[in-house]
Amino acid sequence: MITKFSHISLYVNDQEKAFDFYVNKLGFKVNTDALMGNGYRWLTLNPPDQPDIEVVLMDILHPGMIKTEEHGDGIDQESADAFRVLLNKGIMGSGVLYTSDCRATYEELKAKGVHFRNEPKEQFYGIEAVMYDGCGNWFSVTQPKDFQH
Repeated sequence: MITKFSHISLYVNDQEKAFDFYVNKLGFKVNTDALMGNGYRWLTLNPPDQPDIEVVLMDILHPGMIKTEEHGDGIDQESADAFRVLLNKGIMGSGVLYTSDCRATYEELKAKGVHFRNEPKEQFYGIEAVMYDGCGNWFSVTQPKDFQH
């Protein structure tokens, strides 16, 4: 029986840029930062107030992740090239980050240089603004409505 979710991977086109965004702008905490075989960097972060969830900043395009004769595991070059195109277009999508005050969070992050697609606006599920991490992913920053039954 599966009991909980442990790790989630975010594919990024630049681990250093992603590190700066998630740690210095969003306040995520570094869990693991280690070099693996082939010079690959295993980098995991914890969202604020969720130490049991690890976000893996996955650089799938690192040369150590490309399948070769001597390195049988990994992604083939054609798929890596297609993935790179999608990442660089910023259309991968990532998910929803909750906040208790979307407008204040928007202003705080905008002041830190975070790029938003839109200002906070009312939706049927709460208040939402969509931001980009600069590494191929976007997130809905959402202040959910309290649903009463």
